[in-house]
Amino acid sequence: MGFTQENLVAYWQPQLSINYGVGNHFSQNISLVNRNYVFDKETFLFKGRQLDMVHFTNYRFKDNQSVAFGILYRFADNFEADNENELRLIQQYNFTEKPHILRYGHRFRNEQRITKSITVHRFRYRFAMDFPLQGEKLDPGELYFVGTLENLLSVAKGIGPQYDSRLTGHLGLQVGKDLKVQFGLEYRMEDFTARLPQNVLFALTTAQLSL
Repeated sequence: MGFTQENLVAYWQPQLSINYGVGNHFSQNISLVNRNYVFDKETFLFKGRQLDMVHFTNYRFKDNQSVAFGILYRFADNFEADNENELRLIQQYNFTEKPHILRYGHRFRNEQRITKSITVHRFRYRFAMDFPLQGEKLDPGELYFVGTLENLLSVAKGIGPQYDSRLTGHLGLQVGKDLKVQFGLEYRMEDFTARLPQNVLFALTTAQLSL
C-alpha cells in the first residue's frame, strides 16, 4: 500500500454552515460545500469537482445525546461529464461527554448514496475530540482544536465492500458569540484493503454561524 503521486489527489474544500434552534430540543443545519481539485494525476491545477447542498434536522433527547436525519444533493455532472449527481439520505446518532475541558464524542451514521447507476449503503463511525487552547472554556477571540478519526464501510449490489479511513485536524477561532471559523487538514485512505489504495488530502476552510 504505497503513497505515491500516482495515487494521490488533493482538494481545497470551503464550507459555509448555518445552525439555528427550533424549540428546546430541535435544531436545523444548512450547509453549502464546494470541492475543488488542487493536485491530480501528478499535476497541480485548480478545477471544481462538485457542489453539495446539505440539510439536517437534529433532535436532542438528552443533554449529551441526539439523533439526526439529513439529506444531501451533490451537483457533480455540471463539473465533470463522467460524474453523476447524487442524492444522499443520512441517519445518525451522536453521543458526547465532557469530563474536564476535553470534550469527546461518538457518531454513528448510515447513508444511502443514490445515483442513476447504483445505490451504495455506507456505514460510518467517527470519534471526535475538541478543547480550548486558552483557559478552561471557549470565549470570543480564543482558539480551539478539533480532531476526528472516522472509519467507513461501503457496500452495494454487485461490487465488493470498500473500507475507508479518515483523519482530520482543525484549528478553530471563536470570532464572536455566534461565529466560528476553522482551518484544517484531512487525510483519507480510500479502499485501503485494495492493492493500491487511493490517498486523498483535503485543505478545509469552514465558517459556522449560529442563529
